[in-house]
Amino acid sequence: MLSKTTEYAIRALVYIAVSNQQGKRPGFKEISVEIDSPVQFTAKILQTLTRHKLVNSLRGRGGGFFFDEQHSGTISLYDIIRVFEGEKYFVRCGIGLKGCSADQPCPFHFEFERIRNDYERLVRTETIASLSEKVNHGEAFLKRTAL
Repeated sequence: MLSKTTEYAIRALVYIAVSNQQGKRPGFKEISVEIDSPVQFTAKILQTLTRHKLVNSLRGRGGGFFFDEQHSGTISLYDIIRVFEGEKYFVRCGIGLKGCSADQPCPFHFEFERIRNDYERLVRTETIASLSEKVNHGEAFLKRTAL
């Protein structure tokens, strides 16, 4: 499972991509409202994303968060997960044992390994651009509407 930080980071980048496609550069407060994330937590996440050059920002009038032209198309979910979860996310044990491997497997090892590998392929394939297209076409949403 992804941490809340990583979940919010992905949602923030998708929202930024959708906004940029509409000619807007959203600020961190707007982003936090639109992705249902705490404001200061969103600001810290966006700071990390900017530091890792996954998104750009400008201060002041006309500022906000934005992608270089076509840059969102090259950012995979894997890139984001790697920043917030680390490289070991895709090799860790499914039940948290240290030293779990094919030679010394936990009871869950081989089943979890198959799922983990499929998940890694998925997040390497999906990009911020592919997710934002789903939102733009009404096939997906970033924020649940009232029930």
